[in-house]
This record gives sequence, C-alpha cells and structure tokens, in this order.
Amino acid sequence: MGFQHGLSGLNASSRNLDVIGHNVANANTVGAKSSRAEFSDAYSTAIGTSGFTGLGVNVDEVTQQFSQGDLVSTSNPLDLAVNGSGFFRTTAPSGETTFTRNGQFQLNNDGYIVNSAGDQLTGYQVDPAGEVVPAAPSPLRISMADMEPSMTTELRAVLNLDTREEVPTAAFDVLDPRSYNAATSLDVFDEQGRNTTLAMYFTKTAPNEWDVYATADGAQIGAAPVGSLTFGTDGRIDEAATTMPFTITVPNASGPAIDVEADLSEVVQFGSAFGVNELSQDGFTTGRLSGFGIENDGQIVARYTNGETRSQGQIALANFANPQGLVAVGGNAWVETSQSGPPAVGAPQTASLGAIESGRLEQSNVDLTGELVNMILAQRSYQANAQTVKAQDQILQTIVNLR
Repeated sequence: MGFQHGLSGLNASSRNLDVIGHNVANANTVGAKSSRAEFSDAYSTAIGTSGFTGLGVNVDEVTQQFSQGDLVSTSNPLDLAVNGSGFFRTTAPSGETTFTRNGQFQLNNDGYIVNSAGDQLTGYQVDPAGEVVPAAPSPLRISMADMEPSMTTELRAVLNLDTREEVPTAAFDVLDPRSYNAATSLDVFDEQGRNTTLAMYFTKTAPNEWDVYATADGAQIGAAPVGSLTFGTDGRIDEAATTMPFTITVPNASGPAIDVEADLSEVVQFGSAFGVNELSQDGFTTGRLSGFGIENDGQIVARYTNGETRSQGQIALANFANPQGLVAVGGNAWVETSQSGPPAVGAPQTASLGAIESGRLEQSNVDLTGELVNMILAQRSYQANAQTVKAQDQILQTIVNLR
C-alpha cells in the first residue's frame, strides 16, 4: 500500500462530495438535472510479472441524469414545462443556440419570449393567415397589433323548417310576421370590418317548397326572393331541384355591396318547431389582442376582442441521441457537442418529443433524501481514505526510525 492509493481515494471522495453538494444546492432550481460521479479502479502491471498492482481509483466522468422532474402548477401562462422528452431551444444575445428544460419565460419590451438571461425562445413562425410554417426555428414574438378585419364571403346555416306550417296567404312583407313562417339573422362584415345585419326570412309556398327573402339592416334586399329551397320526401334538400349555394348581394351604406354565398344545403324540413342549430359566416371586424395561451402542441394562440383566435407561432423542441453528451454552460442551459450529436428539432407531440404544459414548471429531479445519504457515504469514504494515508505515514515513520 502506498500514498497513491489513499490520495486517489481522497481526490475521488472530494470530487464526489462536490457533485453531491452541487445537487443539493440545486434541489429547488427549476429544470435542473442531478449529476453523478462515476468511478473506476486503476491498475498497473510490470513487464515480466504476472500480477496486477492496484493504484487506487479514478473519477472517469461526472454525468447528468435527464430523468423527468415533477411538474407544479403556476399562474403564469408563460411558465412552460416539457412533459416528456425534449429541450426548449433558445438563442442567446450573442447568437449562440442553447437548450434548456427551464421554462420560466416572460415577454420583453419588444414582445419576444425570453428567459431571465435574455435568451429568446425559438420556434416556427406563421404566415399572414395564421398557418404555421415549419421552416428553420427563429425567435418567437407576440404581436400586439390589432387583427385586420376580414370581409364576409360566405355563410352557413343549419336549421329546421317546420313541415307542419301553413302557406301564408299574404304577400311577403318584412313588417308583417303573418307573411312568413320563420326568420333568423346574423352580422356580416365589409372589407373594413363594418357590420351589416343580414336577416333571412323563410316563407312556405307549397308542400316541400320554401322561398328565402333577405333584409340588410331591416331594408328588404330586392323585391323577389334571394333563393328557394326544395325538399325531398325525406325532409332534406333536393339537390337536383335546388341551386346551392345562392348569392345574396347585401347593400352596404358605407361602401361596396357585400356578395355572400349562402350555403343552406344542411337545412332540413321535419315535423318539429323551427330551430337554428348553427348560423355562421367567415367575416369579422377588427380586434385587439386580449390574451393568449399555449397549447400542448406548442402553438401560441392569441385571443382578440372580436372573438377570433389566431396562432402567432409554434414552440419548437429539440432532442438528442445522447443527452449526456451535452455540455452544461450554466443558467440551466446546455450546448450540443459531437458526443451529443446534432439536435433533432420538431414540433411538440411529434416523433419522440413531449408535450408543452402551459402554466406549469418542471422541478429539479434531485432526490434530496438520497443525496443526503450519499453525502454520508462519501464522507465516510473520505475518512477511510484518510486513514490509509495515516497508516502509510506510520509505516514510513517506522522505516525511517530503523537503526
């Protein structure tokens, strides 16, 4: 036994205590991953001998354990957690790409989603219609601009006309409810987002035959019906005898008329009271941003005061063939290396990538109880190796004292 054995044991135990201390210090750090010191024994052999002489212990590597930490709820929608595999991809102010499991994000004064270090969260951008464009990830930004209005081009109605109704005897008059059997209305919008109330009136003309009249802000559109409906014996639209869709030209006091394609192909005629199941159109007025949320697939969905929603981007996640090959650079961030392999970047919930949990954070995966037990064992190991140094010192002293 020589000093080398005890010294290697002291160094290894000291390194192990450093690793354990780092784990304990980060027990409450969001997204932190525990580390583990991995040891190997050291041997040597001399030429011409058959035995191996032990030289002590080496610390081969300090590896990080990328197991999932517990998820806790918060009240901040920009607190994000990855439930499953993958890392958030961020861009540092220096331009360096880093990867993290810490989802404590916020908006900066330019609307970019950043962490406390100012690193920008990256993902996929959207086109003007709000469709995600899966190109190269770039920093995500929440636009505070108003949503531009969209002119109505088509409407869809799903309703039931009561087949038991009698044919009105009076000519259609919007002011005479006895001249029609049922009515419904909705707002349509011009290209500047100004609304006009379009009402449709249904008048039975014969068994299975109905005329459709319309008004714009209470004024009748033309003297004739804007369309007609013919039903088959099964109570559904007879497509051969009915033109569908038909165009309603809605007068607009503030600008050009609005041509609306009315799709009433799902209107039915059954023996029950008139009822509207769905009445929709594809236009909307301008809207201000009222809030946003982040879906499990990473889409950032903005909500507007006009009742519309639109995607403003999609968070991208990255995964690695060998996460333990990543190099920690502090701030709960890692960078890729040749050992980790290149990142496989994609949308959440695709391939092996996990889901995004908004309003939740991933806690450290450090097992504090286990680390305290490991600390005791490492301390005992350090004390035992110190004893081997002490014993070698006593042997050396005995040899020196020989006469």
